[in-house]
Amino acid sequence: MCVGVPMQVISIDGDFAMTEVDGVKREASLMMLDQEIKVGDFVIVHAGFAISKLDEEDAKATLELMREVYSPELMG
Repeated sequence: MCVGVPMQVISIDGDFAMTEVDGVKREASLMMLDQEIKVGDFVIVHAGFAISKLDEEDAKATLELMREVYSPELMG
């Protein structure tokens, strides 16, 4: 199963962004997006690419659901 993860942009260098969620940082290419991305924005990161921009409210709601679904207690 492939999962795109909402992550917050913490820095941008050319066509690449450093993103972070829950202390985990990942570099993501911005080349697939046609929207302007700035530090503080939330993007869906999948396979090293930012594939979609989303608003903070949606990002936080999605992350909360992902934390519930992928909690260690449920993963057994």
